[in-house]
Amino acid sequence: MSSSAGTSLPHRAVSSIRAGDRSSTQALPSTPHTPPRTVVPTAFGSPATLRADDEVIIIEPGSRKLRIGFAGDAAPKRIVSFGPEQQRRAGDFRAWDVGYQADWRKRAAGKPWGVDYELWQLDVRGQDLALIGDKLERELRDAFTKYLLIDSRPRRITLVLPPTLPIPLISSVFDTMFSRFQAPSISLLSSPVMSAMAAGTRSALVIDLGWYETTITAVYEFREVHTWRTIRAGKLLVEETYEFLTSAIKGRPSTARTERTEDKLEDNAVSFEECEEFATRMLWCKRPTSQPAQDATEGLPTLHEQDETETVAPAEDHLPMKVTLNSCNPPKTVEIPFAELANPCEAVFFEPHLSPCCFDDHEIPVHLLAYRALLQLPLDVRAICMSRIIFTGGCSNIIGLKGRIFDEVSLLAKERGWDPVTGKGVDQYKANTKLRRNGNRQSSEGPTPVTIQVENSSAEGGETTPPANPAHAPPEIDHVEEMIRKERNYKPVVQGKLRVVDSLGPWCGASIATQLKIPALATVDRDLWFQQGINGACRPSEVDIKAQQRQSVGAGGLIRGQASQASSNWTLGVWGSI
Repeated sequence: MSSSAGTSLPHRAVSSIRAGDRSSTQALPSTPHTPPRTVVPTAFGSPATLRADDEVIIIEPGSRKLRIGFAGDAAPKRIVSFGPEQQRRAGDFRAWDVGYQADWRKRAAGKPWGVDYELWQLDVRGQDLALIGDKLERELRDAFTKYLLIDSRPRRITLVLPPTLPIPLISSVFDTMFSRFQAPSISLLSSPVMSAMAAGTRSALVIDLGWYETTITAVYEFREVHTWRTIRAGKLLVEETYEFLTSAIKGRPSTARTERTEDKLEDNAVSFEECEEFATRMLWCKRPTSQPAQDATEGLPTLHEQDETETVAPAEDHLPMKVTLNSCNPPKTVEIPFAELANPCEAVFFEPHLSPCCFDDHEIPVHLLAYRALLQLPLDVRAICMSRIIFTGGCSNIIGLKGRIFDEVSLLAKERGWDPVTGKGVDQYKANTKLRRNGNRQSSEGPTPVTIQVENSSAEGGETTPPANPAHAPPEIDHVEEMIRKERNYKPVVQGKLRVVDSLGPWCGASIATQLKIPALATVDRDLWFQQGINGACRPSEVDIKAQQRQSVGAGGLIRGQASQASSNWTLGVWGSI
């Protein structure tokens, strides 16, 4: 029997099963074409097609470094340190020439000392804002291509900015993001608030030891209360390190600080890069002269283990340390006692040999500024913030600096208390017993206690019990409340005592907040920015918050209501308004 005889059975044909018995097939198109793309279900297909809409890039720009990464990550993908080598053009191979590294004086001539290692300066007078945008664009494109591995598709961007950043610098960053990366929107988050979130707290006193200035910000319930600043920061420390190394080279202490840039380009001068490396690797901070008293604890005191071989304290160790300085012409090796390596930090951050009345408002020592910041806060805010002190910034990595600042603040709080009125007149007034008349009490001693005379029921002796103060009587124990607290694992709020809390940093806090869909302080759309620019920013009080909170759920997810879409009011939040 021939297999080719007859037609194929109907149940053997696939076309008859799917579309029935067709007598004719469909005509093929005359020209080649791309078939329409169907949406693959997310349960079976790759989420790469929809990932670009959900990806949010977290960027934390600073004066010296730039951190870039995705929202939800534990750490940034790329940390950029600005320098003169990153500003070379394509095809510039001068870095491989003989003597290029030693010829740093010629490249640094005519510019402020160390300006090539900065992205921007807080003093915007005379700055080239277009150059700042070009530097930022180059580093971002390099990070997107090599480290984040993303294409040029528009993505939402979240910026983590310090609250003291000038508005012209914010405008330059916005122009770069919107015009060169086509970001649909930019959200703004505050660095101190994100530092508190990364520490797991809602309130904190954030001490940011940055490059240009040290800022102290009080955060209460994720809101900034006030910000204080001082110029005692990383740049002043590097300049003091230069003077310290220059004195070690010449063998005598310098009588005046070197202000001219030409004097820092001499043959005996040290380069900016070597000064910064010396400050990062070698400097340390001493302990305070008088240690704060430790709180008495119940039970036996804890015996701290000590190394028996260590017989000399670090502050008294005068063993010479040999340091080779290669940027000098010719290179030199100097010997510096180990105890003297703490002098630059002592002179920059504390200035113990000067009276507090000698400082201007912009150059107050860090520990004194932190104490005054706590003193100016309201009572309830101070009680919460003083138990959640957070240190951030590059200078916080110096050995012993955080502990020294905390000990100095503790000593000031112990000596002066929380009374804003201080001075010799106040001390004489408190010490003079003649001014305390009958029954008059000072406000610092608290309210007048009410005493209760307790009768002695003992029949053995006729002694009477001394009067008891009701304020010192322990409260009655409520067993029901105790059971509820045990079931809910209740822990009392720590407040009223000084304590330091570690934080993962502002970038990690912004990553957590963005991943949890927490609303930003301010959100700027690309279309509104191109229409209005920086001049379109309104004050926060002029924005209709109720209209922005009206939302509806549509096919594309969470969509703002028509009232907020029609409104063109937007604000820069805590960064001010034009």
